[in-house]
Amino acid sequence: MAETEDFLVRELHPVDDDIFKEPMRKRRRSDRDQRFRAFPSVEQSALKEYEKLESRTRRVLSNTYQKLIQSVFLDDSIPNSVKYLINRLLALIEKPSLDPIYIGLFGSTGAGKSSLINAIIRQAMFLPVSGESICTSCIVQVSSGCCEQYEAKIHLLSDQEWKEELKNLTTLLHRTEGLGGEEEDAWDRGDAAEEAVWKLQMFYGNGAEEKSYEELLRAKPRGKIPTSRVISLKAEEAGELSVKLDPYIRTQRRDWDGGSAETHIWPLIKLVEVTLPKSELIPEGVVLVDIPGTGDFNSKRDEMWKKTIDKCSVIWVISDIERISGGRAHEDLLNESVKACQRGFCRDLALVVTKADKLHLPEYLRERKVGNQAIQSQREAVLERNEMIKLQRNKILKDKLKRKLPADSRVLEASELVYTVSAQEYWQQALLTEEETEIPKLREYIRRRLLDKKKRMVTKYVTEAFGLLLLTDSFSCTDHVQRSRGNQGFHQTLKAVCLKNGIYASRTLARIDLNEAVTQPIYEQIDPVFGRIFSRSGKSTDGSALIPHIDAFKLSLQEKMTEIGIRNGWKYDSYKKSFLIQEISAILGGLEGHILRKKRKIYESLTTSVQNDLKPCYEEAAQITGKKACERMKEVLRRGVDRQVAEGMFERAQERMQHQFQQLKNGITEKVKGSIATMLTLALSPGDGLYKELADVKSEYKEMEKLHRSLREVAENAVLRRGMQDFLLRLSPSKAGPPKT
Repeated sequence: MAETEDFLVRELHPVDDDIFKEPMRKRRRSDRDQRFRAFPSVEQSALKEYEKLESRTRRVLSNTYQKLIQSVFLDDSIPNSVKYLINRLLALIEKPSLDPIYIGLFGSTGAGKSSLINAIIRQAMFLPVSGESICTSCIVQVSSGCCEQYEAKIHLLSDQEWKEELKNLTTLLHRTEGLGGEEEDAWDRGDAAEEAVWKLQMFYGNGAEEKSYEELLRAKPRGKIPTSRVISLKAEEAGELSVKLDPYIRTQRRDWDGGSAETHIWPLIKLVEVTLPKSELIPEGVVLVDIPGTGDFNSKRDEMWKKTIDKCSVIWVISDIERISGGRAHEDLLNESVKACQRGFCRDLALVVTKADKLHLPEYLRERKVGNQAIQSQREAVLERNEMIKLQRNKILKDKLKRKLPADSRVLEASELVYTVSAQEYWQQALLTEEETEIPKLREYIRRRLLDKKKRMVTKYVTEAFGLLLLTDSFSCTDHVQRSRGNQGFHQTLKAVCLKNGIYASRTLARIDLNEAVTQPIYEQIDPVFGRIFSRSGKSTDGSALIPHIDAFKLSLQEKMTEIGIRNGWKYDSYKKSFLIQEISAILGGLEGHILRKKRKIYESLTTSVQNDLKPCYEEAAQITGKKACERMKEVLRRGVDRQVAEGMFERAQERMQHQFQQLKNGITEKVKGSIATMLTLALSPGDGLYKELADVKSEYKEMEKLHRSLREVAENAVLRRGMQDFLLRLSPSKAGPPKT
């Protein structure tokens, strides 16, 4: 009895009594309909059917769980196989309905990310927009939810995080009397030093840049800082919240002084979360993330910047149409996005070209080399130019992705990778129609991703639940259970790089990562191999792909179970065989998330290893001040790199990556071993006197069987609706695109 109580308290998380009546809190039909407002009627019907299937499945699982718990509650001990059944039921009951889809808008400052979000949510000027080069100063997440008001949460750096940044800022600004006049002038003009001065003046007031770290620790900030380090805002209307938000997320002018208390704590802000009421445009479960620049000087903000990119399952590379050709910043952002596909959870990538209405007609006509048809208007020229850009960039991007990613990557299946949008024309429609601005096309892109993810999630969920109920019912009935800008102003940027162990991230300059630069030739060699190892297909000729090996192990297990079943007299369609096939798939399928999380750590282990080996060099260089500091710092770094290379820096990096792979291998083995062993004990039990008869779950099994059969019906209905919709669209007259005059 004591063992049973201990198991129920420690191993099984308590479940509310209400969960036995309904696995999810009942929602009124009108409330459910509100959540699907962003979808057209055809997609709404499919979503409602999938959600109904999921809800009924959770209810069946909850009823089964309750019966099993009641049947073993008074027993002195519970076999591991029974614990396994109960824990699997509980895990499925508590499994989240759908993880959010993060869509990262990744682009240079001034590319139009905020304007694009405003157009997608149909709220002009909601996020700050201006003609200046930089407007949004921090990561901003926008989503819709079940709230009745417009809400925002501003997350600030903790006291310890700010002290770390303060120490780095004051160290960066430290100057000795030995600096010559020319060097001092260059320092004052440097971006890193200028940003440091700007932050300190904003937070502490004029003259703060002259004070030491210890003096600033004792100084009183100009603004009031909440003890929770979170500021919550609410408003009835979008415009009202926008006004309240503006001081927190708009980049403050460096020649500006005074203002409200909100602007004074601006240097502390690291993340802003905005939640809209139920939206007709952005479905619940989608988060649009405005990711400014290429990182941040503060370690915590920069780590959040990297983690935000890596958790995005979709990345839109945002580029101004005038910067898309030959722009270094555009190529850097594109390369960073491809890396996110290589190391993280990103599965879809697209290039979104903004400000696509901008065109100088005389210049375009002079350089135009395609077609013989005369251009009659500015609108025709814009549309022709945009179509050319999409064709050219789509091919370039797809070729790049083919070189960098595994052949079975989902993004390679996309026929359309480039979108030309105009947020300005979306509002004015002086030149282009709403459809021609391609804002509606991006909304459709968002809806399609969410619908596909929901379909895959429910299909997998119902299939897993059916396999589990199949075995549980059989036991309860018949058995018993178990970079740089030149020398002028360069040395302070180099000092900032050294202070951060080889990395400098700023909102205005391109990201500098010396460790990545040192290892880049290695990555160029290992990227194809790395891609093959983590490929989902078995197309690699050297047999290095990890997932196919797991699939082969799964098939081998299933074949072995079939052989054992024949020897034990199982029927071909035995519940035990069905359970084994499904449960083995569930256990091994759960490894994918574990592998993806380790994948990033393995991929970055080379740069991390090099960074650790070069850390003493960076620390020595960061302490250098006085005359010719820049040259002396560079010499320290050169000697340090040469010395580390001679001492086997790259060999150590290789060993560390191999060690990470070995840890992944061991982790997979350990994760699988326990679950498979217990599951086999349960499925291969002879069924006589193992335990005691469990509660009858025949009714739950029959209902689960019906739900499993209805999966195919739901999928077929969705296909029929989509086909009918496409047919009706083909019959309808095409929409004309006359511009307003």
